Amino acid sequence: MSNNDWKSRLGMVYSTDPDFAYTTESEVEERETLAPEKQRLRVALDRRNRGGKQVTVVADFVGSEEDLKELCRMLKQRCGVGGAAKEGEVIIQGDLRDKVVQILSEAGYRARKI
Repeated sequence: MSNNDWKSRLGMVYSTDPDFAYTTESEVEERETLAPEKQRLRVALDRRNRGGKQVTVVADFVGSEEDLKELCRMLKQRCGVGGAAKEGEVIIQGDLRDKVVQILSEAGYRARKI
């Protein structure tokens, strides 16, 4: 078994059954990405656990991780700042709520500032 196989066993230590085949229940299912006009994105400012720094968070994106990363890339380029796509959210450095809402609206997304 390779090193990654051991990590994916999720608590299985030993089986006495010689024909045992370990399978995981959590298959990664690809989420269908909604069209931009059907998305309802929330844009908020966040300061928690960031060492006093402010970040703009775009939440409630419904779609695949790849499409989320593409949205993040577009926002980072248009805003001229850094950021990341983590846990279903796009994080943009700085307080750019108004600019992000404007960019998303121009791209066809329904976004509102919180």
